[in-house]
Amino acid sequence: MTLPRTPSFRLDGRRALVAGASSGIGRAAAVALAEAGAAVTLAARSADRLARLEAEMRSAGLAAEALPLDIADAAATEAALAARPPFDILVNSAGLARHAPAVATSETDFDAVASVNLRAAFFLTRAVARGLIAAGRPGSLINVSSQMGHVGGPDRAVYAATKHAVEGMTKAMAIEWAPQGIRVNTIAPTFIRTPLAEQTLADPERRAWVLSKIKLGRLGEVEDIMGAIVFLASDAAAMVTGTSLLIDGGWTAG
Repeated sequence: MTLPRTPSFRLDGRRALVAGASSGIGRAAAVALAEAGAAVTLAARSADRLARLEAEMRSAGLAAEALPLDIADAAATEAALAARPPFDILVNSAGLARHAPAVATSETDFDAVASVNLRAAFFLTRAVARGLIAAGRPGSLINVSSQMGHVGGPDRAVYAATKHAVEGMTKAMAIEWAPQGIRVNTIAPTFIRTPLAEQTLADPERRAWVLSKIKLGRLGEVEDIMGAIVFLASDAAAMVTGTSLLIDGGWTAG
């Protein structure tokens, strides 16, 4: 009797695009994919930070290339990706948060958050999928959502709305592109120690509220998401599409 073999978590020979790569979860995702063997293109608005990350990764023997890009500019994003070979893997970690009570949220803040978290996510994911479909290649597309794509929270009506929308978008795209072998998923982290979370975690009352919700009793670290990214990108997740991998320390279980 032949024993089953665990599918490989390696990503050798694959091209990955990480948006929002200059800091936080995106930076960790880029390193994780490169450690697994992928050649990673680092995309973000900050050319200086991308250049530093590219140099640091290359000095560690990892394949990395910087691509300064504002994914909120859908036309520029489409053109930049069309000029390159297709990407086998996408991790979209670009995101924006402007937390405020719903009654005090301005139209400007609403539009800014929706433009990055939803509109840009849609057109970036579509652009990568178009490249794969044209080349007749399968792929794994991962959007960084949030536990707030599954629950709500104070001062987060707009942020939660965009993340719930990304969850729905992901399911629909997964259905559409499954015949082409393109998998589309999200990861949904809890509060991770990143610059984006500082606004909330700097407030002692909000920090206490966060910790009271996380059943494991601690904040997340960027390392907590790295294995999940590699899993979803790899052949080990070949039957996983249209779903959300919660990395929330048990927040949504309660």
